[in-house]
Amino acid sequence: MKRYKKYISPYLSAFILGPLLMLTEVAGEIMLPKLMSLIINNGVANRDTRYIVMMGLLMVLAAGVMAVGGIGGAYFSAKASISFTSDLRQDLFAKVQKFSFKNIDDFSTGSLVTRLTNDIQQIQNVIMMGLRMMFRAPGMFVGALIMAFLMNAKLAAVILVVIPLLTLAIALILKTAYPRFQMMQKTIDHLNNGIQEALINVRVIKSFVRENHEEEKFQKANDNLKQASMGALKIVIATMPVMTLAMNVTTLAVVWYGGNIIIAGNMQVGDLTAFTTYIVQILMSLMMLSMVFLQSSRAMACIKRVNEVMDVDIDLTDDEAKQPERKVTEGRVEFRDVCFAYDGQKDSLVLEHLNFTAEPGQTIGIIGSTGSGKTSLVQLIPRLYDVTSGQVLVDGVDVRDYSLRHLRNGVGMVLQKNVLFSGSIEENLRWGDEEASMEELKSAADSAQADGFVTAFPNGYDTEMGQGGANVSGGQKQRLCIARALLKKPKILILDDSTSAVDTATEAKIRECFRTALKDTTKFIIAQRIGSVENADQIMVLDDGKILAIGTHEELLKSCEAYQEIYYSQKDREKEVSA
Repeated sequence: MKRYKKYISPYLSAFILGPLLMLTEVAGEIMLPKLMSLIINNGVANRDTRYIVMMGLLMVLAAGVMAVGGIGGAYFSAKASISFTSDLRQDLFAKVQKFSFKNIDDFSTGSLVTRLTNDIQQIQNVIMMGLRMMFRAPGMFVGALIMAFLMNAKLAAVILVVIPLLTLAIALILKTAYPRFQMMQKTIDHLNNGIQEALINVRVIKSFVRENHEEEKFQKANDNLKQASMGALKIVIATMPVMTLAMNVTTLAVVWYGGNIIIAGNMQVGDLTAFTTYIVQILMSLMMLSMVFLQSSRAMACIKRVNEVMDVDIDLTDDEAKQPERKVTEGRVEFRDVCFAYDGQKDSLVLEHLNFTAEPGQTIGIIGSTGSGKTSLVQLIPRLYDVTSGQVLVDGVDVRDYSLRHLRNGVGMVLQKNVLFSGSIEENLRWGDEEASMEELKSAADSAQADGFVTAFPNGYDTEMGQGGANVSGGQKQRLCIARALLKKPKILILDDSTSAVDTATEAKIRECFRTALKDTTKFIIAQRIGSVENADQIMVLDDGKILAIGTHEELLKSCEAYQEIYYSQKDREKEVSA
């Protein structure tokens, strides 16, 4: 719980005032039955109107104080709980932003969404309820119990029989509730994963006419959540009847036994009325506590899930960086006997013993079959993953010795999956450089062959992007992503199959821009078409995580059988298409 102290400290006054103000309600609730008994015993019995009015005014005053205290207590409890969880949610999101790709792989997106929303909300609810009930329920229990014993100790003994039985019942309910609430949160994860996948890929679903399949899949996940929720809420449902039964049986016993005492002349009617109210208050306080404990069991399951994220060891940090202030200035890249596995185990390597050097300003083409390790290779340069063994050096310095910020600021990367964000085209491009002038922005777009279609839109660069760039074509999206990377003015530019949806004429213009405007930038181009890289300074042929050959287009046509096979098969395909 030490972790959560920092979320309490800034709002300590609210955490204290909330429960304290609720005590005024407790004081009023304890006073009111006694005042009522005095009215019945003294005012009504003696027909003393003045006494009744005086006691009535005291009751009104007490109710007014209770209202002020209740409103204040509720306000500060809400402020404390909402502020607490707002800061916690912010830190949780910040922690996720620090995740490496490997850390992200350990959690589904839907699960992280649930933890940032539903789990945090459950924690907020229980803090708010807890602050309101922290002193109120125990205070009411103790105060009402004392008043009951002061009025009639023998009659109050009835409650001592009920309390242990209720405590046992509550303990059994809580023991059953925790695992059920934990399961319910997991099924919410699964449902969120399904919703996210269906909404993101809705166009694919429609193009394959798979709406019915997705509806059935969603119904299954929804039914699982329904069953898990019902299993958990059965506990909540069972709590109320148990408490109500105990309350009614106890009240019945008190009234029957108290009635006999009144008949015997040992107790006044007003006292029995007040006594009955105190018994109800005692049982109500136990009911409040049981609900707090029940909600706490769900909140504890949520806290455990939040802690799982907060406790993740970030495997890519600057902690051991030897030159954290150094920036990428030249763009020289060297791989020295690099091996890499996603799980870090040497028996599952996806890259094996890679050795090559890219000099500043060179263009390095990377060719290979699907699964040969092309994307894995380039992801090691900006340190999206760490090597399993060997070294990746940028400007002669191990990438682990840079700060992640300075290293990645020096590397522009257009990932295999092109992603645009909600907002205007200009806002998306400014991810490359927030301070760029409009001229620089348009120049980057022009270099990526994007300025033409952007200015053709009615709103130009102010055109709003649909979700994920849904209102632009695949080729347009690729060109916008390239423009965003160019605006960054990186010393190293990585294009991971980033022109696959662009026609060959437009791609040729983009390559020409790379040769002129980016002559000092080291460029890594992953491509399926040899035509995309045939003019590169070096072309690397990968197969099964190994480098088969490195050389120019002409050299590889003479010496590399795998390259020849790819080249001639593509040439034959082009002839077939043209025919």
